[in-house]
Amino acid sequence: MQFERLSPLTGEVVSSATAMTAADMPTIAARAAAAFPAWAAQGPNARRALLLKAADALLARRDAFAAAMIAETGATIGWAMFNAELAAGVVREAAAITTQITGEVIPSDKPGCIAMALREPVGVILGIAPWNGPIVLGVRAIAAPLACGNTVILKASETCPRTHALIYEAFVEAGFPEGVVNLVTNAPADAGEVVGALIDAPEVKRINFTGSTEKGRIVARRAAEHLKPVLLELGGKAPLIVLEDADLDEAVKAAAFGAFMNQGQICMSTERIIVVDAVADAFAEKFAAKAASIAAGDPRQGQAPLGAVVAERTVRHVNSLIDDATSKGAKIIAGGKADSVIMPATVVDGVTAAMDLYRDESFGPIVAIIRARDAEHAVALANDSQYGLSAAVFTRDIVLGLTIARRIQSGICHINGPTVHDEPQMPFGGVGASGHGRFGGRQGIDSFTETRWITIETQPGHFPI
Repeated sequence: MQFERLSPLTGEVVSSATAMTAADMPTIAARAAAAFPAWAAQGPNARRALLLKAADALLARRDAFAAAMIAETGATIGWAMFNAELAAGVVREAAAITTQITGEVIPSDKPGCIAMALREPVGVILGIAPWNGPIVLGVRAIAAPLACGNTVILKASETCPRTHALIYEAFVEAGFPEGVVNLVTNAPADAGEVVGALIDAPEVKRINFTGSTEKGRIVARRAAEHLKPVLLELGGKAPLIVLEDADLDEAVKAAAFGAFMNQGQICMSTERIIVVDAVADAFAEKFAAKAASIAAGDPRQGQAPLGAVVAERTVRHVNSLIDDATSKGAKIIAGGKADSVIMPATVVDGVTAAMDLYRDESFGPIVAIIRARDAEHAVALANDSQYGLSAAVFTRDIVLGLTIARRIQSGICHINGPTVHDEPQMPFGGVGASGHGRFGGRQGIDSFTETRWITIETQPGHFPI
């Protein structure tokens, strides 16, 4: 059976994929497990060579990726091309770590004992990827695990099955052996049962999940029943603090990019701009003008920097946040409510803790301006959230900026830069309701290998019994 993905713009069928069910998952898990011993035994340079071929195969599909992303998610061509380039970088970084999976010899108090800590692959890794950055996040779900000698199952998003299938096809073309890389697609109604069956499969040893905090909690609870480790990269409510001495023009540029890139549908998106009172009016005026200048349009025409949001549910959610905030005294200074998935860049000033927009992740092209008395108050506001993924601080005083950055409770913080920033070699991840564990560079080795203690006795033993 097949299931169909409908365009968020037109409602027309834009792709279809195999509607796998929970009953299919034991076979897929068994296939991945059967391929594991031989893949784990491959030398690091053999794994590296295939990963580098996969990176080239991904880039060769740039046009196909762009067409699929635009059709399935409403993304702009710019966002799609950026995704493809960054995804290739992620695979190349994974290739680079194959020879860095090292252990150590640890001094032992026991005479003649050579004690070693070794890093070894885990087995089958389940990677569950989202739709919002589908190429880079789909690749991130499997690249480092493969580099470490694991086999993988990529659970595609029901929102972009064709986009994720292109990733699988690139790895197959690169020459990965049968069963090393596996793809699961399913109809939306079957998602819970399919994911549950994969988590339950005894062959699956670890899960890495990127998606909403709500779904992440479900995955973590299911995995906990089997004592399986879970790497979670979840939602965010990223704050960008603007202090009194900040370069307001730079802060405006960074805040606009962070708030509205990919229509605000990025886990690192700037959702809260926290501005000290001394410069709040000046910043708000500049930022409103910037937001008003950012056009939204049909991504198939490629004329506007903002495309469509992924579904009507986003429109309803953002509109409800606007209604709630304005009913409680906030003011719209750019944009406003939308009646289609082509939504304007919207700025709401005077947001307070009484409003849903203050706490709830919008995942849309809307940002709150929250006014702070001073730097100390700004830090308190930034930390008044269950989320803790990305953050930013703007100030000309770098020492002050670093001091504040270290006080913000987030996995990532940028001084004089946007909250949206990702590089393959960086330790990426959050705290609190934004998840736990890290992707990127050598962090991937920690996440996707087991450390084992192994000893060699070189002298006769002496025992009390």
